[in-house]
Amino acid sequence: MDMETAIVPATPTSPIESEDPASPESQPNKRRRKKSIVWEHFTVEVVGPGHTRACCKQCKKSFAYITGSKLAGTSHLKRHIALGICPMSRDKGGQLSPYTPASKPSGDGGNSGGTDPPKRRYRTTPAFTAMPLDQERCNHEVIKMIILHEYPLHIVEHPGFIDFVRTLHPHYNMVSFNTVQGDCVDLYLKEKQKLLGVISSIPGHVNLTIDLWTSNQTLGYVFLTGHFIDNDWNLHRRLLNVVMVPSPDSEHAFNQAVVACLSDWSLDTRLFTLTLDQSVSSENVLGNLRGLLSVKNPLVLNGQLVVGSCFARVLSRLAQDALGSMEGTVTRIRSSVKFVKTSEDHDEKFAELKQHLLTQSTKELSIDDQTKWNTTYNMLVAACEHEEVFRYFDAANPGVRLSLSEDEWKQVETLCSYVKIFFDAASLLAGRPYPTANIFFHEVSKIQLELTHAASSPDPFVSNLVKPLQEKFDKYWKDSCLVLAIAVVMDPRFKMKLVEFSYSRIYGDDAENWTRIVDDGIHELYLDYLEPMLPLPAAPVENGEENLKTEAPGGGLPQGGGATSQEDLQLHHDGTLISFGDGLSDFDVYISEISSSQETKSELDQYLEESLLPRVQEFDVLGWWKLNQMKYPVLSKMAADVLSIPMCTVPPESVFDTRSRKIDRYRSSLRPVTLEALICAKDWLQHEAFSDVPNATLKSEV
Repeated sequence: MDMETAIVPATPTSPIESEDPASPESQPNKRRRKKSIVWEHFTVEVVGPGHTRACCKQCKKSFAYITGSKLAGTSHLKRHIALGICPMSRDKGGQLSPYTPASKPSGDGGNSGGTDPPKRRYRTTPAFTAMPLDQERCNHEVIKMIILHEYPLHIVEHPGFIDFVRTLHPHYNMVSFNTVQGDCVDLYLKEKQKLLGVISSIPGHVNLTIDLWTSNQTLGYVFLTGHFIDNDWNLHRRLLNVVMVPSPDSEHAFNQAVVACLSDWSLDTRLFTLTLDQSVSSENVLGNLRGLLSVKNPLVLNGQLVVGSCFARVLSRLAQDALGSMEGTVTRIRSSVKFVKTSEDHDEKFAELKQHLLTQSTKELSIDDQTKWNTTYNMLVAACEHEEVFRYFDAANPGVRLSLSEDEWKQVETLCSYVKIFFDAASLLAGRPYPTANIFFHEVSKIQLELTHAASSPDPFVSNLVKPLQEKFDKYWKDSCLVLAIAVVMDPRFKMKLVEFSYSRIYGDDAENWTRIVDDGIHELYLDYLEPMLPLPAAPVENGEENLKTEAPGGGLPQGGGATSQEDLQLHHDGTLISFGDGLSDFDVYISEISSSQETKSELDQYLEESLLPRVQEFDVLGWWKLNQMKYPVLSKMAADVLSIPMCTVPPESVFDTRSRKIDRYRSSLRPVTLEALICAKDWLQHEAFSDVPNATLKSEV
């Protein structure tokens, strides 16, 4: 019989064994012997009625074994010995194998101490097969973990983390802080090489966004993010650089960061637009950046495509202003929600009242996070939906005053209706994938129209609430409407028609002038793309070569240009012209002229004159241009650049932030090279892996 499956014959149990609580009380002498080899290293101790624990002979640590009718098993005991977790076995300079007896068994099969479980035959093969250790792969996974979860580099020196890793594999050699720091930079450089290859292969330009983070040391950190469309018409958003600037208030701080980025990624002649926010810039800063853009890319509207405000930040400021206009009422609602949600008793009573009143709600009560304005909006919406429940809760609890007056509830509902406009627009930015630029014109023009109408409302509460918001948003609209309009024209469902329609509602009689500005701007931009593709002018004709438009023999009518072709005319003996043929050669000339006229139309004019596509919700605008790039070879290049223009400088998770972002104290203490490597590598690792591309050469080492 195979030793691995051999069963030890039953033998009479000793008195000690029969007292083991694991054996049935009615048949104490028929229990099986313990077969696991772990009992070479553990003893069984009874700590209470029906409660038995296993104690390690080496380190004296006890483990759960039997509790009532539940048997914990021996797997955790095996791990304690087999993986070298037992500190005593580590102190002895090695791992104590669970398959080698620690002491020679006594002759009667019991333990010399009298409390050990009975022995069994030893297995011929180990129960555990040691997992092979791939030190290099483990190091790589540790680096990725640190980067993706923003753990401190010193985590590799934390005793708790070291013990945890050794529990998983006792032979893993933990890397040092310096090694981790170097490996993080190496991983960053490898990923940068891949991204550089992707960017170098795209046919169009790159758009940049600029965001400024600060630190407690008054240092600035400029985050530069690239937006571009690749050869397969996929939109990419990648963090390119994190540049530390000692004086973030300087008018040229952003210029220095942009120049460094362009040089680092070989984008000197490929920059299309810059987007930043007015909260971190001034008119002088914007002027300097426009000058830089016109120098780096003078062909694109002479550097006019600088978007001076981040749409997400604009919405955040407007939402905070609206909520702040009713700060006292919002604070009272927040206190009421806290009163209900921070007490289980109050929460249960509130839920019972809601059920009794059959209150229908789309949101549950929740306390807001004042660093995210959308949570305050959701709290107010939920409170309005539970208005009746709050009123009855007050009545059922004398001395408690949670509900507002009827007028106050109406004002909160009005407030929520206008904050919802900002919330819906911001939700587009918070979603994934990142939206193309064509969707923003409709959203922004809709907000402009809503606020303009509400500002002149006869209701004094509404007009007082909205008028300051409208004045601030109007500035953003005027600064951004040209870029937004050009982007929506690149959507074949709308083209110029949506611009004409929206402007007629916003500007009334002046709509035609504003529409003409957009039409002129988009044609000027198209010419910037067309000029580099035009053939060079022909060399002058030498040696008096004959002109193509020669006279017909005998001084007849010029060929191809008269009212009637030469072949249909014949000279009579008296000098008069007689017409022969079918008389349709004039028609042939007419068709030729029409065809020639159509051929001279630009791709842009042909595109604009074609019928609009049906307006469907799930429309892939990039997919449409991918299918039509052969039809519009020049216009498609322009569309790729325009549709990738970013309207927001912050990542999706920060769209609803109410505070500017800061580098924490630990990260600001790192070297700028290491900090940039950690932040950029995290962004790249979170996106899909890039395809293999030919390696490009980095201009500067990090």
